[in-house]
Amino acid sequence: MSPGKTLATSSRVLRQLRHDPRTIALILLVPSILLIVLKYAFQAEPQVFNRLAPMILGIFPLTIMFIVTSIATLRERTSGTLDRLMTMPISKLDFVFGYALAFSLLAFLQASFVCAITLGFLGVTVLGGTMPVLVSAVLAALLGISLGLFVSAFATSEFQAVQFLPALIFPQLLTCGLFVAREHMAKPLQWFADIVPLTYSVDAMKQVTAHASWTGNLTRDLVVVLGFAAVALVLGSITIRRQE
Repeated sequence: MSPGKTLATSSRVLRQLRHDPRTIALILLVPSILLIVLKYAFQAEPQVFNRLAPMILGIFPLTIMFIVTSIATLRERTSGTLDRLMTMPISKLDFVFGYALAFSLLAFLQASFVCAITLGFLGVTVLGGTMPVLVSAVLAALLGISLGLFVSAFATSEFQAVQFLPALIFPQLLTCGLFVAREHMAKPLQWFADIVPLTYSVDAMKQVTAHASWTGNLTRDLVVVLGFAAVALVLGSITIRRQE
């Protein structure tokens, strides 16, 4: 793996995205718009929104980046761009981590914007402060990027790529503790929740909300999320077949 080739791949991806304002708008604006809608949906119960909003900050970035990354990577595969790149002296990890780096920059901008809207305009208060919220949101988005890169190998069309959202993300969403505490679920669902990454992304946001200082549990949750992201990136590189 070469840092120069990884950065070159990232630069190419960012140049392409610069000419795609709809994708940029989807990444930067949609999570904030959805949170604003949710705010006024719970206008009569502001305490419910204040409880849900930090946890959703661990979900929306992941979901949006999963969709965008899986479709963008699939386009590289189906258009032949990936085949041409793989005939060049570039490693699979250079390609995958280059993509991850480019989208991670967008994820940072997305997380910064969403956190500013949530903690500022919407007036949500978290005991842990802005920085832990931002770090947790960025890592959640990175997880979505990594999963999107991985699952794009198993889709042959953009429609199939989107189908992975309900198949892979929705079961995690239902069992992560957003709607009901995990200890109140059936045992098989608790076991499932313990082994999927979205649970730890949501738990990290709960830690930030409930504790004024950085806790050991927060570190554990973020390390688990980062570990899942790293594994997904490596698996994504394995699925790339080099052309001779």
